[in-house]
Amino acid sequence: MAVTNYDVLVIGAGNAGLTAALAAREQQMRVLLLDKCPKTSRGGNTRFSGGGFRFTYNNLDDMRPMLPELTDEEAARMEVGTYSNVEFFEDVMQVTEYAADKKLTNILVDRSYDTARWLTDMNVKWILSTSTHAVKMGGKIKFPSGRVISVNDGGLGLVEMLFPTAEKNGIEIIYEAKATALIVDPKGRVSGVRVQTAEGLVDFQSRAVVLAAGGFEANPEMRARYLGTGWDLVKVRGSRYNTGEVLSLALSFGAQAVGHWSGCHAVLVDAEAPDVECAYEHRYSYPYGIMVDINGRRFVDEGEDFFSYTYAKCGREVLRLPWRTAYQIFDSKTRPLLRSEYNRGFHVSADTIEALAKKLPGLDWENVVKTVNAFNDAVNDAPFDPSKHDGKSTSGISPVKSNWAQRLDIPPYYAFPVTCGITFTFGGVGITENGEVKDTSGNVIGGLFAAGEITGGSFFNNYPGGSGLMKGAVFGRLAGTSAAAFAKANRA
Repeated sequence: MAVTNYDVLVIGAGNAGLTAALAAREQQMRVLLLDKCPKTSRGGNTRFSGGGFRFTYNNLDDMRPMLPELTDEEAARMEVGTYSNVEFFEDVMQVTEYAADKKLTNILVDRSYDTARWLTDMNVKWILSTSTHAVKMGGKIKFPSGRVISVNDGGLGLVEMLFPTAEKNGIEIIYEAKATALIVDPKGRVSGVRVQTAEGLVDFQSRAVVLAAGGFEANPEMRARYLGTGWDLVKVRGSRYNTGEVLSLALSFGAQAVGHWSGCHAVLVDAEAPDVECAYEHRYSYPYGIMVDINGRRFVDEGEDFFSYTYAKCGREVLRLPWRTAYQIFDSKTRPLLRSEYNRGFHVSADTIEALAKKLPGLDWENVVKTVNAFNDAVNDAPFDPSKHDGKSTSGISPVKSNWAQRLDIPPYYAFPVTCGITFTFGGVGITENGEVKDTSGNVIGGLFAAGEITGGSFFNNYPGGSGLMKGAVFGRLAGTSAAAFAKANRA
């Protein structure tokens, strides 16, 4: 077998892997980036993400360096509020039920803005999240705090901007390269990786290794083993290549397992979407309507919070339902508020709720009519305002709808069948505040670092939208920098 030497070797070429490689290269390291995917599918799960980043800021001026084409006239119409470190930290803690690792969360929060600026230096181009998160009211465009900008062309745009930057900076990349084993030196430090390539097995020697190969969301056996009954049947929003081999390799090597292993980011997708790589068939506008199960009954508070704080857990609720299917119902008042994804994929429409429900096989149309009538009777007369928690709610029915409860009374009506789609898993290896992988005794494994979805401890039950990509970039940069420092200190 051939032997090739590097300073830092990165396994996985999504957001976390690319940022780790770029950060290591900034320290004048010889860097090798391994991607299991063929080049045409490069970028891992990031390729299928929406491209949103959550970070702290004081005002829109903090984002002007990332939005060089934004005019003063356009800026005057924007309302972005502020997003402090305290608010970001509390958002993570609240949605994870205060289970998230506080030290790691503080790193995520404290380094979020600086990392977004650094990505700009790495040739990432940004746009305002107008079509996905903003609400237009009067002459103003209002954004929820923390979720103002996204990468141009989403996750696909992100990786297709970072790959050329990596190549321009001299980072070597090998595609269709599957890591099969970690190599150790006589002192027990990780000193390389055995890789299955198109040419055969190759041992790549390196002074430090960064694991950034994602979770196990595309592996039905691991989903059933860790997440539980029924999870082997869900649709996969992201890459078909995120099948958990590197995570399993790390655990078998003695890495510490931490985090919410029975938890994941699980959203609502078109029930007719492909089984794998269905990222663009999601259905996130449920706060503006109601959702019913196959028996015609509501089962969640659709207006509990903005979708960014609830969408990652809704899939789990639908997975529990008969047929693993729910139906989102809207009327013509709210149809213009629905995200652009609703313009494609399967749906039905009709001029009455009864006719609408009868178009969906198996749906108990009589109960749907009863549910809609009861819902309409329960809605209060508070003003509807989709830019804030408006308190336009229901009373006397269960579950309550806490916000954005408008009567379904203006035809035509629309129904969108949805099911559970998994995005990424929450369990992973334990890392230090420097991105070093810990062993089962809590000690650092020399020469081994990790970042992104392969790490655990950051998200439990749920997560705030935009913090996943931010986590990958923050800790990718951190792990790459730490790996470079370790490599420098251990040069022969």
